[in-house]
Amino acid sequence: MGDATSLPAAPMASEDERAALASRTIPTMSLSTAENPLTAPLPPVSSTSPAERAAARFRTEGSAILTGGAGTLALASARALLEHGISGLTLMDLPSTIESSKSEIATLRAEFPQVGIHTVPVDVTSESEVDVAFNQARDLMGSIDILCCFAGIVGCVHSLSATANQFRRVVDVNLTGSFLCAQAAARHMAEAKSGGSILFTASISAHSTNYPQPQAAYNVSKAGVAHLTRNLAAEWAVHGIRVNSVSPGYMDTVLNAGDNLKPVRDIWASRCPMGRMGHIEEITGPVVLLSSKRAGRYITGADLMVDGGALCF
Repeated sequence: MGDATSLPAAPMASEDERAALASRTIPTMSLSTAENPLTAPLPPVSSTSPAERAAARFRTEGSAILTGGAGTLALASARALLEHGISGLTLMDLPSTIESSKSEIATLRAEFPQVGIHTVPVDVTSESEVDVAFNQARDLMGSIDILCCFAGIVGCVHSLSATANQFRRVVDVNLTGSFLCAQAAARHMAEAKSGGSILFTASISAHSTNYPQPQAAYNVSKAGVAHLTRNLAAEWAVHGIRVNSVSPGYMDTVLNAGDNLKPVRDIWASRCPMGRMGHIEEITGPVVLLSSKRAGRYITGADLMVDGGALCF
């Protein structure tokens, strides 16, 4: 056994640094007030038509950015936001994913020719790339009113054999990447004094340990996203920025497809009260609700479970 003196000594705070702790000041957040027009109730819809009032209730307004925007869930949500009225759309993703989804993106452009639909490549873990990408999106669309963060990766690995890099990569993409994108969007929203909506993708993995697959890094990253939602909602309400998250259960996407995963899918279904995985369309209603300025007006800091009741147990 090596001598303890061979280990590097931990850095010790100097007496001056310790003394400074007693006189330090910390920043404090400001909450909104009833007089703030960015958080006040919206005036009633002027139309007297029930159909028009119903449509206005869930209208999505302004321009939206979707990170992970070329993925399955994001493209389904983009279509829903377009159907409910957004006037501009930027899909941000890795260049390879944008390329592999070019036919689906072309279809969106053909079906919504009146809306500018843009693609901007970005690595969400790079602060400089995120800043450039969001500035470009603002220039392309004129404003940033809605951000939906779908960018994320999964890592199923036994924790005893997981490397530090594997753990950090999952947390960096899912948690740090979500924060960097939200921060970039919020800066534009606060500068424009127009408010906005930020929607994170958390997961049932934020609330319970998945079975049977081991994925500690993913679960920790999504728990961080769920708590980040509450923290940013508190800080940014004064700017009229609502921050929410959705926590999907197991969704029927290509990530969960294939014969090799059938035994695992059967386990997932057997532990869900509805007895099945979620369809991609079943995420779009919550996305529209939380992105809509009117329907989601008094909802912030919420994490909406979309899991078929999986978390009932």
